[in-house]
Amino acid sequence: MQLGINLGYWGAGMDADNLAVAQEADRLGYAVCWAAEAYGSDAATVLSWVAAQTERIDVGSAIFQIPARQPAMTAMTAATLDSLSGGRFRLGLGVSGPQVSEGWYGVKFDKPLARTREYVEIVRRAMSRERLSYEGRHWTLPLPDGPGKPLKLTVHPQREHIPLYIAAIGPKNLEQTGEIADGALLIFPSAEHLEETAIRHLRAGREKAGRTLDGFDVCPTVPLAVGDDKDVARLADTFRPYTALYVGGMGSADQNFYNRLARRMGYEQAAAEVQEKYLSGDKEGAAAALPHELIDRTTLLGSVARIADRMKAYAAAGVTTLNLAPAGFTREERLASLRAGVEALELAGLA
Repeated sequence: MQLGINLGYWGAGMDADNLAVAQEADRLGYAVCWAAEAYGSDAATVLSWVAAQTERIDVGSAIFQIPARQPAMTAMTAATLDSLSGGRFRLGLGVSGPQVSEGWYGVKFDKPLARTREYVEIVRRAMSRERLSYEGRHWTLPLPDGPGKPLKLTVHPQREHIPLYIAAIGPKNLEQTGEIADGALLIFPSAEHLEETAIRHLRAGREKAGRTLDGFDVCPTVPLAVGDDKDVARLADTFRPYTALYVGGMGSADQNFYNRLARRMGYEQAAAEVQEKYLSGDKEGAAAALPHELIDRTTLLGSVARIADRMKAYAAAGVTTLNLAPAGFTREERLASLRAGVEALELAGLA
């Protein structure tokens, strides 16, 4: 199992620290550094900045939002980043959510699975540098009865095949991801529930494509907080606002993919309470309503030895790249967490 690092969103007040984290991860041998985007910093600019100041670590978009870009533009960006980084780019895609898609980009959030499939097909075709033509329900290239003609990407990516990941949560999206992608970007993964909530759906998609999970990258992001095992409850509390935001407030009452995931993990009553409190404005109450077990199972908390045991569980569940999101109020705390992650991986015998 490899380790990655997830920088999250740029512009949150830790930008200089984030670059130092990426550089330390590069020095320590982490496999990949991911950057996210929502409706603030864009991932492409951040990744070009990080790639220019690192040497070996891959850089990946987690995610480029599908409603934000036409598929041909995504292919251009991916090819450019791969060329500039010397073949170190990983392309992560996702549909975002209805609030961002419709509120920020003005793109209707409908038929997300069909749109994702067509988007991936166009991106792959464009990156292969064949002349681009496509007839689908959501995109037609070139437009009919006009001056457009099939064009070919003029930028040469460093590699013939740029790894393509999809951020997936729901069963149908996970199955399609297994069918059409090279990897899956997961969030709130519990090793104890991973087979039921993700792996079996990914496996079904791979089987539909006539493949196995061999070579497919199961790539969840897991928050990390290092400390004494006696302080696990306190460490878990540092992630209560983060978990409550996703389970309770990321989406509407009718459409919150993270809330549904918590329910599939067996936390139906708690997920309902967290959402009700969060959407009514009681964010502190929502955070307090989260079961400790839910946070503990979806994070890495405690001593290096305890974290190593959890890493073993993730590896046994089928994780191939474990992305760490290190907590810390200072740069040195976050860098120390990175080093602890490598130590735990070695202690677990997974390096």
